[in-house]
Amino acid sequence: MSRLPVMSSKRVLSTNSSANVQDFAPAQVCIVYSLIKYKMFASRPVRGAGAATVAVGPSRGVVKPYVASTAARGGNMKPPAGSTAPKTAGSGAPRRHAWDLKGKVSDMEDKIRNYQTRVKSVNQENEVLKGSMAHNQTKVVELEEQLKKLEGQIIDYETEVKALSNVRSELDKVSNEKSCLEKELCSLESKYRVVETLRDSQETELQTLKMKLSVQESTLARLQATLRDTEEQVRSLTDTVAQQSEELHAGEMERRRLHNTIQELKGNIRVFCRVRPLQGGGLSKHIQLAASNNKMITLAKTEESHTGKTAETHKSYNFSFDRVFGPGASQQEVFDEISLLVQSALDGYNVCCFAYGQTGSGKTFTMEGGEFDDSRGCIPRAVQQVFRAAEKLGAQGWEFTFTASFVEIYNETLRDLLYTGKGSKRPEHEIRKSASNEVTITNLSYRKVSTEDEVLGLIALANHNRATAQTAQNDRSSRSHSVFQLDIEGVNAGREVKCKSTLCLVDLAGSERMVKSQSQGERFKEMTAINGSLSNLGIVISALANKESHIPYRNSKLTYLLQGCLGGNSKTLMFVNVAPEPDSFGETLNSLRFASKVNDCVIGTASVNRK
Repeated sequence: MSRLPVMSSKRVLSTNSSANVQDFAPAQVCIVYSLIKYKMFASRPVRGAGAATVAVGPSRGVVKPYVASTAARGGNMKPPAGSTAPKTAGSGAPRRHAWDLKGKVSDMEDKIRNYQTRVKSVNQENEVLKGSMAHNQTKVVELEEQLKKLEGQIIDYETEVKALSNVRSELDKVSNEKSCLEKELCSLESKYRVVETLRDSQETELQTLKMKLSVQESTLARLQATLRDTEEQVRSLTDTVAQQSEELHAGEMERRRLHNTIQELKGNIRVFCRVRPLQGGGLSKHIQLAASNNKMITLAKTEESHTGKTAETHKSYNFSFDRVFGPGASQQEVFDEISLLVQSALDGYNVCCFAYGQTGSGKTFTMEGGEFDDSRGCIPRAVQQVFRAAEKLGAQGWEFTFTASFVEIYNETLRDLLYTGKGSKRPEHEIRKSASNEVTITNLSYRKVSTEDEVLGLIALANHNRATAQTAQNDRSSRSHSVFQLDIEGVNAGREVKCKSTLCLVDLAGSERMVKSQSQGERFKEMTAINGSLSNLGIVISALANKESHIPYRNSKLTYLLQGCLGGNSKTLMFVNVAPEPDSFGETLNSLRFASKVNDCVIGTASVNRK
């Protein structure tokens, strides 16, 4: 009986289930392969149509995974040895014999039908799932659209949240401003209450002030009348002040004239003598000073007879000067005598003061002095007086300018003591005489000074640069002549008056003898130059005293530089310094004789340099 129609009539799979059929095709192939292999070991029975049908016709059932895996693993379907009734796979029934192909085919057809039933059930579930999936996709599309809408709403909400955040910050700011304004309002209200209180008090004060104002107005009227009277008095006093100012100026001019007359009566060349004290104090026996006369000095000396027939002879030399200062005279006492002469420099007259004497007689101490105020010499004291007097004259409308210079004559060579450059680049200096007979020095440093301290600083610089050396007579002997000049220019703009003068202060090097100073080498050369210039100074003084027609000023740099002081328009003072030691008797006598010649000189009257 052929089963091919039955197999063909049980095709229930549709074309839409191709995916499921492909999943079970390997199981069917395995089954056919197992049947063919089993047939090779059988006793070759007549092949039925069912087997061919099974091999040819595709299975329409659903093969379980267990059967497919069994067919794939068990290609050889031989029953185990000793088994007479094998059981079928997947059931509790006993296995069919190997020759029972029909039974096996029947079992396979049952399984196929079972699989086909399951496939239908799965296809139905698949259709249901497809419908559910289509429905779900529709819902997904709707949900996506709702999601987009919600996202748009979220964006809108975020924008609104940001806007609300800004509004919140602005609200907080406004709240803070409101609180500040409320505080300010409270403060202003309190201030307003205070102001109201002040206003009430000020209104009360205003009423009081109005009453006082009426009283003050009447007082003002009375004071205005008094003011007119006072203005008349002020105008009268102003005229009086102007008249007194004129009288004061006239009195100042008269004072200057009388001061100059007194100085002229004393002599345009005045000579002061100063005796240095001994090292141990006191006065030497050969120098005699009159107690009642401060203008006389006497040198006394006892000499032995050269023949021995007569007794010792006693010789005295009397000299008279404008003033003689003993060993006990202080620096202030000495300067008081020349202070009036220094005042003439501010009045427009040229003034010269120089010190002369042997080495170690005290010339530098007289002119420059020591470090302390009590021991200051003529130069710093004169500078102090000039600046103090200029300050007082400033109240009368005078303005002064001062220019300082410091030069030394060393071995007949001019040297600038205010030069601060290198020694190798020191310029050369020459004495020149202008058309107006003013003596000037080329390439000299002229420093503008306005205070006393500036001048004292320049003097200290000059003392540091001045040439000094040690000799047998003096530990620090000046080896040059130093000349300090202070040019003074005064202007009274209100009176249209100008004056110009020069204050010249000179410290001469000391005269010395080679026997006493024991000078050698460079010191001997310096001594020769010093003695030569002092000798020329004596020759000029003698020519002036004898009123000779030719005065040899050009014989030395010293006399040429002091030409204006010795024979020109100047008031001159000479200090002759005397050493008290007995062995200096000869030098002291020569110095006093030279000073007497200077004291006997009569030069032209000095005139004021005023415009």
